[in-house]
Amino acid sequence: MNLDQLILQFQQKEVKAYEKLYAMYCDSISGVINNIVKNNDVTQEITQDVFIKAWHKADTYSAKKGRFFTWLLNIARNAAIDYTRSKKFKESKQNLNADFFVDILETSKSLDKSTNTIGLKEFVTKLGDSCKSVIELLYFKGFTQKEAAEELEMPLGTIKTRNRSCIGELRTMLGV
Repeated sequence: MNLDQLILQFQQKEVKAYEKLYAMYCDSISGVINNIVKNNDVTQEITQDVFIKAWHKADTYSAKKGRFFTWLLNIARNAAIDYTRSKKFKESKQNLNADFFVDILETSKSLDKSTNTIGLKEFVTKLGDSCKSVIELLYFKGFTQKEAAEELEMPLGTIKTRNRSCIGELRTMLGV
């Protein structure tokens, strides 16, 4: 059976066509969603929602406008982005930061021995508060620049500039 026939059957609400298309595209759609939400449980939930939404809106698909996979991919991407904009997602991120991260610059035991033996802690603590917070999020807590901008409630460009200038200050301190 070719793809066009399968899609036509899908649009006619044939369950076998749904199952075949789900089997064909589930992994790809899940991968795209997981790249956005970065949570396997949420990814599975959104993937199922995407296929159900596609099932209910199958009549809106037109081969003249593009491939079926692209249509499905757009539904998935939009659903994942909508989730990241949701209050539930933002609250889960805030809880994660508060519950699992420790302020590594304020405690003397926070940096491991290998990091401390190169004297990094000494240099980072000499930086200004704005540099400490940026360096801490980007390099010690593994935040992306975008995530750090959201956490510190600053524009992304400001984070990038501070990161560059703070690294410059560290280089100067280290004599590099």
